[in-house]
Amino acid sequence: MSGAPHSTTIAGWREWVSLPDAPVPWIKAKLDTGARSSSLHVFDCEEFTRDGVDWVRFDVHPWQESRDDAVTVELPVHDRRRVRSSSGHAEERIVVLMTIRMLDRTMTAEVTLTNRDAMGFRMLVGRHALKQGFVVDSSRSYLGGRAPKPVRRRNRGKE
Repeated sequence: MSGAPHSTTIAGWREWVSLPDAPVPWIKAKLDTGARSSSLHVFDCEEFTRDGVDWVRFDVHPWQESRDDAVTVELPVHDRRRVRSSSGHAEERIVVLMTIRMLDRTMTAEVTLTNRDAMGFRMLVGRHALKQGFVVDSSRSYLGGRAPKPVRRRNRGKE
């Protein structure tokens, strides 16, 4: 995308987003203009080949400390990158392209897959995704509203 976006949407420093490709209807994300790329906390990540193309299969647990509503996702590997975390730790990560829906807008983002157990958010939305028409107001939160209550829990009783 080149040039300025047609319109901008104001977002808070944290928002509830959805990942239609997963499908994950709700996951809490931190919006971080200091981070270049977006990242997602994943479990049981494994690479495989399909028709000569590298793919990755991983689980997403959208709720902190819960396996409720967990989904298994398969996507083509877009890239591999060396990423330095905010703590200074560098690691090579798999990058996938994902659709992110936030504040009634949809964007495509490069998302690195990692372990974010030490972080307070399952997802981080970085500046490359945010420059698709978002301005972050660091004094505000959840401008798109909160996840609906009660949360639909598809996996209840299966574990």
